[in-house]
Amino acid sequence: MDLRKIRKLIELIQETGIAEIEIHEGEESVRISRDAKNTPAYSPAPIQHFTASAPAPQTVQAEPASTPAPAPTTPAAEHKHLVKAPMVGTVYLSPSPGAKKFVELGQEVKAGDTLCLIEAMKMFNQIEADKTGKVSAILVDTGVPVEFSQPLFAIE
Repeated sequence: MDLRKIRKLIELIQETGIAEIEIHEGEESVRISRDAKNTPAYSPAPIQHFTASAPAPQTVQAEPASTPAPAPTTPAAEHKHLVKAPMVGTVYLSPSPGAKKFVELGQEVKAGDTLCLIEAMKMFNQIEADKTGKVSAILVDTGVPVEFSQPLFAIE
């Protein structure tokens, strides 16, 4: 295993407070752990309970039946394929600040093309298209934190 990677892992443990990490690459593996007495003790945040009072009853007059309003259209409702975040992190739509974006709205992409980067724990991970098609929606902005399984792009 590369010594630079091991040093990066040590820095990661020191910065984040992780107690232990184990990495396997092929037949090689490395386990790095912190001394338990130097690890900060974390306690869960207190849980606050709220009670809602019942709203006052209101009388509603029935209106004549009318045609229902059309449902709002979402990328999922239009049967588009959604590319979702495989991890929690910060999304970047270009390889560096001021550089051209990986993909533009309406651009044709092939499976395997890079759509964006997600930075997680100081590591940049390429997010690739898993389907060939046209980018019909970019659902995130650069520099915005994303959650696991959050939709990033719509491809039709």
